[in-house]
Amino acid sequence: MNSILFTRPEHDPTTHYLSHWCKESIILAESKGVKVLDLNREKATKIEVENRLTKFSPKLVVLNGHGNENTVTGHKNEPLITINDNEKLLKDKIVYAISCRSAKNLGPKSVSAGAINYSGYDDDFVFIYEPENFSRPLLDNTAKMFLEHSQIYVESLIKGNTIDEALKRSKQNLKDNFVKALSENNTNTLRFLWWDLKHLVSHGKVDAKLE
Repeated sequence: MNSILFTRPEHDPTTHYLSHWCKESIILAESKGVKVLDLNREKATKIEVENRLTKFSPKLVVLNGHGNENTVTGHKNEPLITINDNEKLLKDKIVYAISCRSAKNLGPKSVSAGAINYSGYDDDFVFIYEPENFSRPLLDNTAKMFLEHSQIYVESLIKGNTIDEALKRSKQNLKDNFVKALSENNTNTLRFLWWDLKHLVSHGKVDAKLE
């Protein structure tokens, strides 16, 4: 595995949480000797993403940010990868987008353009957080119920599992948290965990792994 690209904007509460929940995956990758291309905060721009994809051709691309059916955004919602613009740069790459809706159109289009796989959400990705833990996202147990599955997916790939195995582990975590919320009769958490599970999808090859 030559390298992994992470985009981690942090300009609002959503991206702040997503960015922090990616840190342990970055630490794991580095501990295994993998080169990490970490585009954090102001570095999460289109030109920086395109430069890294072109120069280093990372095997895994993890996109944290907002999005819609046709794009994933970075710092201050600047479009990073967009349909009919630069999705061809994802050729021969495994992509995971922790963003709203991008797996609906951008996912299949990226695979058509040569991406090995594109996993993400075909509708809004929803999570709840505790305002009192905003400055300590990794100690936020409510947010953990929604964000841990993404960490499990990325780290499963880093550990050498196939995309299918990583997805199964990720979805199982959401299911386990759903059961926990059910036992606590936590209606809002239940509803949104089920929503995220329902809309986590994968396009392309699922038997591939990082090498």
